[in-house]
Amino acid sequence: MVSLIRSCQNSYTQTTIRDAVEDSITWPVRIVIPIIPGDYSDLELKPVGRLEVKLVQAKELTNKDIIGKSDPYAVLYVRPIRSRTKTSKTISNQLNPVWNEHFEFIVEDASTQHLVVKIFDDEGLQASELIGCAQIRLSEIEPGKVKDVWLKLVKDLDLQRDNKNRGQVHLELLYCPFGMKNGFANPFSPELSMTSLEKVFKSGEEDMDYAENGGEVKNKRREVITRGVLAVTVISAEDLAPADVMGKADPYVVVSMKKTAAKNKTRVSNDNLNPVWNQTFDFVVEDGLHDMLILEVWDHDTFGKVVHDYMGRCILTLTRVILEGEYKDSFQLDGAKSGKLNLHLKWMPQPIYRDS
Repeated sequence: MVSLIRSCQNSYTQTTIRDAVEDSITWPVRIVIPIIPGDYSDLELKPVGRLEVKLVQAKELTNKDIIGKSDPYAVLYVRPIRSRTKTSKTISNQLNPVWNEHFEFIVEDASTQHLVVKIFDDEGLQASELIGCAQIRLSEIEPGKVKDVWLKLVKDLDLQRDNKNRGQVHLELLYCPFGMKNGFANPFSPELSMTSLEKVFKSGEEDMDYAENGGEVKNKRREVITRGVLAVTVISAEDLAPADVMGKADPYVVVSMKKTAAKNKTRVSNDNLNPVWNQTFDFVVEDGLHDMLILEVWDHDTFGKVVHDYMGRCILTLTRVILEGEYKDSFQLDGAKSGKLNLHLKWMPQPIYRDS
């Protein structure tokens, strides 16, 4: 046990030193060297905005365990120093984990900085094993617009090519410079407990609670709960993979919300790999920014099979439909050889504000 503790301490020390050295090499990318006396503070790089990251899910991760499956968790950072690094929860025994976790990062230079995501397999008392990593340049994110992206995992960020399939990670990204206009004026006030994404949906006047506290005036903390009704129309599916020996399938779709477990399903479309349903289901959503829509396609067995054949799924956050109000799109099925779902989503908001 003593040797294990020493090993952990050494590992922690080495990691801390490595992070500090890496950050000093890669940041800042601009060093101001005064030649003549004067105030050069305007030339130094300072915090210019905040990056909101929703770690949605990963899929097809490499299995690092001999028995069972990997227990993945994610480490995210813009600057590789411990105080600026975020870690997700661990999902046990899963190669297609769903996190749906939110993180915030300070940005000093959106033109040069990257967001880095590293996926590890939690080995308990032993050192975690890297499954894969990915990065995206902040310059690729349009300020004030949510970017939905799947990133391919590689072994090393310095390698240009990695032919091995290590999986993919799904992110939603929102970068807002401090003081951004278009409804984003001063969206990152530290006195408010809302995330930047929640501030996008916030409307009306600020409910300010001014109270003297040591000579300072503080705002009352508020949290917005994005409540509403989500209408999901399952229009059709295309190019589904055959599920029986006759090269056909009898597909239906199970539609559910992750947090509330509310569930509906379409009718069965017999002997059809390109079914059309055009069925609409309404869900009352209590917390739209933190809930997820799950659609699973199954093959119905008319001969009374207890377990129906799984044909793939789509997992969607509600960010896009909340921002756009409604949209129609096609989504590839995960966990399937082929197939996609055609959906129409509509959001009818009923926001709730809660003081804390």
